Amino acid sequence: MAVVDHRSGPPALELHMQPAIDMSREQFFQFCQLNRDVRIERNAEGSVAVMAPTGGETGARGVLLLAALYHWAEEDGTGVAFDSSTGFELPDGAVRSPDAAWVLRTRLARLPAEDKVGFLPLCPDFVIELLSPSDSRAVLQRKMEEYRANGARLGWLIDPARRQLTIYRADGSLERRVEPDVVTGEAVLPGFSLDLAAICRPAF
Repeated sequence: MAVVDHRSGPPALELHMQPAIDMSREQFFQFCQLNRDVRIERNAEGSVAVMAPTGGETGARGVLLLAALYHWAEEDGTGVAFDSSTGFELPDGAVRSPDAAWVLRTRLARLPAEDKVGFLPLCPDFVIELLSPSDSRAVLQRKMEEYRANGARLGWLIDPARRQLTIYRADGSLERRVEPDVVTGEAVLPGFSLDLAAICRPAF
């Protein structure tokens, strides 16, 4: 059955900044704080991507997956779950905000207090990106590869419209699953499982 791509909003607007404008990490953080109504990321070359808020169905799905990750993280205790408003400054200089992320507490404990206030200067151990109708699949695939190249140990790209999951592992392997019911956190998040059937069905 063909999948119809009902756009729920405009795609990201990419602005090329350098060499005309070269914001420091502190200036970029302040720039994002001044524009809280939009989600802003920056790639390793300094270009800025401005994204509109998500549509209702994507937002509801995002809450479901974040709630599952948060409750597991609280019970497990070894790491902290983060939502889509959290910025991570990756080792290559990009600033990304995955739809959901998880980081080991031992890594967070090594950060100076001032680094915990702004964008966290590390790549999450685990990331989830949820493909919305307005997202470019190719752009999100590149982001997933970027997370992996910067140290993510496990990543999930979820496409609810097509009911597909792509798993990115630290060893370089990539696995695609069609219409999976449940996915587990494997050795990276032992005991964590996500009900993908619930994520992929209409939220309301």
